[in-house]
Amino acid sequence: MFQNKVYSLYRLWVLLLLIGFSPVLNGCFIKSIAVNSMADGLAGEGDTFSSDDDPQLIKEAVPFSLKFMESILAATPQHTALLTALTKNFTEYSYAYVQCEADYIADTDYAKAHEMRIRARRLYQRALGYGLRGLDTRHDHFSQMIMTDPKAAVSKMNKDDMDLLYWTGVSWMAAISIGKDDPELVADIPQAEALLYEAYEINPDYDNGSLHEFLITYEAGKPVLMGGSVKKAKEHFDRALELNKGLSASTYVNYAEAVDEKEQNRQDFEDMLNKALAIDPDQNKSTRLVNLIMQKRARWLLSREDTLFVQ
Repeated sequence: MFQNKVYSLYRLWVLLLLIGFSPVLNGCFIKSIAVNSMADGLAGEGDTFSSDDDPQLIKEAVPFSLKFMESILAATPQHTALLTALTKNFTEYSYAYVQCEADYIADTDYAKAHEMRIRARRLYQRALGYGLRGLDTRHDHFSQMIMTDPKAAVSKMNKDDMDLLYWTGVSWMAAISIGKDDPELVADIPQAEALLYEAYEINPDYDNGSLHEFLITYEAGKPVLMGGSVKKAKEHFDRALELNKGLSASTYVNYAEAVDEKEQNRQDFEDMLNKALAIDPDQNKSTRLVNLIMQKRARWLLSREDTLFVQ
């Protein structure tokens, strides 16, 4: 995510103001070039946040960044890269700083946790909206087709759609998972599945195993009658470890929550979470922030063992 990006955002904001007030640059064509240039810069800088070592700083910086990106999008509503970045960033923010935080306080303040989970669902749905808009810019009427014929809609996808496929699918599934009391949302499972499984067909090893990490949780949590399989979840776990060389805390945390908790394997649950905690976040700076966030979740899960396991 983004420490260096905060400075860049202020710089871009100043540039936008200058464009707005300058009579020389007041032509629509010049303004369009400038806005698209800013959109390109914002869309391309998102990963600079991921190397930060201060999750709290990022928590406070991200909302400003997201709203700034939305303000630029309003001036260039079909900018695919910016739509992709908004889909990704809203999904990540909602999980790390809203949904997880709701989990952490649920035992002591259920009402507040419930309120935060409603907010998380809305943020996931906002991310989903941007993702579908992004796919519409690449494939005409995609957002309409996915609702009526998911398989036909995703059959047009290719490797250039991978980022949008993955993040739109993840945001959709996340919204469904946290909004199980909403029948209309739950009814969208076939659409969300179609996006994720098509992404898997195109590039199963996407982003050093991120898709495998997600499928650990999804395959283990899905009912057997709907095709869920702990065996498949374990296969995704093994492949994720191969790809990220054991340096992603998410792999271990996802497996502990999705598989060990389900199978009531307390010893393996502890082993997985301790492996997550043993990772040195500084060893891979590109994933430092997410590892810190997932290590916090690992510690929280370990603190709740007695409530998660019968024996």
